[in-house]
Amino acid sequence: MQVTELILILVLASYLVFSRLIKRKTHQRFVTGLLILILVIHLVFEGYRWQMIPAYLLWLIAMLTAFRKSDQRSSTFVRVLKTTGLIILLGLAVFFPSILPVFKLPQTTGPFAVGTMDILLELDREEIITEDTTDARRFMIKVWYPSKEADGKEDPYIDKAGRDGFAQKYGLPPSFLYYLDKIKTNVYRNTQIADETFPVLVFSHGYNSKANGYYALLKEIVSHGYIIFAINHTYESTGATFPDGTQKYFDYEYAGKIEAGTWDIMMPVIEVFESELSFEERHPTVREGLTTYYVRDIVERWAVDILDVVNELDEWNRSGFFEGRLDLSNIGVFGHSRGGGAAGESLLVGNRIKAGANIDGDQWGQIVDTVFQKPFLFLSADYPEDHQNLNQHAYINKSNSFFYEATVAQSGHSNFMDIPYMIPVRALSQAGSINPDLAIEITGKVITSFFDKHLKNKKIDLDSLNSEYEMLEVIIYKGDSIN
Repeated sequence: MQVTELILILVLASYLVFSRLIKRKTHQRFVTGLLILILVIHLVFEGYRWQMIPAYLLWLIAMLTAFRKSDQRSSTFVRVLKTTGLIILLGLAVFFPSILPVFKLPQTTGPFAVGTMDILLELDREEIITEDTTDARRFMIKVWYPSKEADGKEDPYIDKAGRDGFAQKYGLPPSFLYYLDKIKTNVYRNTQIADETFPVLVFSHGYNSKANGYYALLKEIVSHGYIIFAINHTYESTGATFPDGTQKYFDYEYAGKIEAGTWDIMMPVIEVFESELSFEERHPTVREGLTTYYVRDIVERWAVDILDVVNELDEWNRSGFFEGRLDLSNIGVFGHSRGGGAAGESLLVGNRIKAGANIDGDQWGQIVDTVFQKPFLFLSADYPEDHQNLNQHAYINKSNSFFYEATVAQSGHSNFMDIPYMIPVRALSQAGSINPDLAIEITGKVITSFFDKHLKNKKIDLDSLNSEYEMLEVIIYKGDSIN
């Protein structure tokens, strides 16, 4: 809740509770003047938002009360009814601004300011999600880059299609999220890029997730000297806004079509996890699920998007905004949820990618039958012991290089996104009990340290993070190729 919102609600509640006493001791003009002044200050400095409608209704009631003569009396029933109504309205006035707040993103800790720009990548391969066989694959990329200039036009928090798609996902009107215009991102559009060369990271978001809903994490990593190309996987994110103004949303019809009839593949996997079988006994069944369930196709398709971005880096480094700024000898990839699985898949098949990280995503596909040849990090939320741990089987062979398993204690799947800031109610956000700022701090530290070691060649011992953060556990495995 914003400062003037809180003040407005407190003043209204106090006045309505003690209105009789206040009216006996204070002139009506002073009361009405104060109520008008507080409302004006709120509207001028923080502005209207729909979450405050119950508070605005309370303000109207307070104004009517100020003009009402003190000797007017009502029956006991009417007084009880009015009191009950005011209590309900006051509860709503506190509830809505609190559950959907104008939140503050954490400040970055690196030496660089953060700039952003959008790139449309149009390809000559078929778009298989649409039924039009002439459609070619294209998607938007939000590039996050280090800058020395912490000024200019501030990047708006989540584009319109991302917001509208998120609202559509939960059956809400688009206007439900207009209040996000008030979020200060401290990220700047098209500001000057820092005059250095930076390692490149490609980021892949979660399934039917807001592709731009990772401000807290991505800007933190960029502030430490990385350029991130964040892909918006068209038709499988909540929404994408293209340069010509067209908007593409999650394709629920296609999603239903590819999922239909596939649950039978996963039922045996669920059953072996619920049984008392040993790891070795259940592994063949889990392997079958990991390699044949329909999500494998999504992960592999998104991995192709990642590799398409990698293939374009040379051109972007030769001319244009990023000319000479991309360190193409040091390319990494990471993602969240299914995007994390896509990151792992792209590390297996992309020769130019040196290191990869999966943030709390199941690793569907071929990895269960092979082994990473490069450094890989799996960063997990904190799940109960009876959790169906697919990755325990998927990563059975780990890596011939470094393989890291990290867990953030008391975290949930959404703690790696901005969701806990947008919806600070754990039952709704699926976040853990960890402080959201601390979760982002730990995640940013782990991801940055991992890429600092394997892309920037810094002498970093990720095991030391265990002593730095009580809420973090990092286990390091060294493959056969490590001396």
